[in-house]
Amino acid sequence: MTHKDRSLVRASDIGAWAYCHRAWWLAKVKSAPHSNPAVLAAGIVVHETHGAQVQQAGRLRRWGVALIVAALLLAGLLLLRWVLP
Repeated sequence: MTHKDRSLVRASDIGAWAYCHRAWWLAKVKSAPHSNPAVLAAGIVVHETHGAQVQQAGRLRRWGVALIVAALLLAGLLLLRWVLP
């Protein structure tokens, strides 16, 4: 996400706010720099990688369902051909 959507509340925001209200306010309201940007960057990469894996799992699930439906249709057609010569 390239722009800040103020209507979106992330779990990390809730955690930061619960841990230290002031740190959350400095980061979100005053846009103060993070105290450890390397850790922040690594966390962003990990979350992006996880998001890509979740999307891939969704695609594979849809393919799996489509293949099962195709197999059932084929089995039904073969059964009809066997029952009705």
